[in-house]
Amino acid sequence: MPNISHRGQIMPASPIRKLVPFAEAAKKKGITVYHLNIGQPDIETPAPVLEAVRKSDFKILEYSHSAGNESYRRKLTTYYSKFGITVDHTEIIVTTGGSEAIIFGFMACLDPGDEIIVPEPFYANYNGFATEADIRLVPVTSSIDTGFALPPIEEFEKKITPKTKAILICNPNNPTGYLYSGAELNVLKNICLKHNLFLFSDEAYREFSYDGENISALQIEGLENHVVVFDTISKRYSACGGRIGAFVTHNRGLLDSVMKFAQARLSPPSFAQIAAEAAVDLPDNYFDSIKAEYQSRRDLLVTRLNTIPGVFCPNPGGAFYAMARLPIDDADKFCQWLLEEFSYEQQTVMLSPATGFYATPGLGRQEVRFAYVINRENIAKAMECLAKALEAYPGRQ
Repeated sequence: MPNISHRGQIMPASPIRKLVPFAEAAKKKGITVYHLNIGQPDIETPAPVLEAVRKSDFKILEYSHSAGNESYRRKLTTYYSKFGITVDHTEIIVTTGGSEAIIFGFMACLDPGDEIIVPEPFYANYNGFATEADIRLVPVTSSIDTGFALPPIEEFEKKITPKTKAILICNPNNPTGYLYSGAELNVLKNICLKHNLFLFSDEAYREFSYDGENISALQIEGLENHVVVFDTISKRYSACGGRIGAFVTHNRGLLDSVMKFAQARLSPPSFAQIAAEAAVDLPDNYFDSIKAEYQSRRDLLVTRLNTIPGVFCPNPGGAFYAMARLPIDDADKFCQWLLEEFSYEQQTVMLSPATGFYATPGLGRQEVRFAYVINRENIAKAMECLAKALEAYPGRQ
């Protein structure tokens, strides 16, 4: 039998999805599972977005331009302008989801063996993208005790080597919900200029900023040729299955390089580009009620968590995630136990163990991530289940 590649063997499985078989088994036993484990919004995809696809009328489903439909890219410039971001349509390459934008950035900016510094905990799939690109993620640890604020500049400086080519952030952050301030972004600017690094900014949750102003990396003056923004419609319009993202930079040389990767995969999905273009035309107040709903869920979740004995959860400034420290011995064991052995009134909770979001071995063992993507009534029921579970868990500390 032929051997599987080393890359294939070391490619990490999703730590977010590994508990799915246990959840499926629990449901077969008649147990209601409250899914707080994955960032799949329960908000309906806007009707005009879906209707645009239904109304599409063409005889041949052709390749689009490798950079994406020009009409969509031009509309995206008007979208960004609403946030004070000035970008030309030729500085945007439409991608197959935000994931492809990240992979393009890794492949075009780094050579095998090069390094990216990333604050941990971080989005788990960055590990997989790094493995595909044969590069290394170097973590700088942020702490739940400071609400996962950006680590001091000295901690970044300690990690920089001749192999370091970029710093990667997610703002607002997945998994912590932390919203980076202007002062923190200025710290990153100084590091990138001093060491001639790229700044990769994953801005999938731009609209969902509750406490403070959301500042895009594209708004940082003096860093124009260093900044790359990864974007997506997935969370913004509750269109995760659309698989439309964007690679955005002012760096023309980098755009030329990424375009070759885009040409190699031919074109992004056509129907989804139609949907994404329609989404840009949604009224300016579209996000008002959605943002208010998520903020209300956040406030309920964080308040309820912090009333449970032994639990600590900082208040996240954005996205729809929160990280909490629980009085448990091992988050992986606890999250599996919730699905495999526990139920309260035929209900239980599915969570994401935080260990999958850390690169430093041993970290996150008492932390879990909550995705507040279910309604307030179910969040309240889930918190009641969690409180009962922590009372019953054999590994409580």
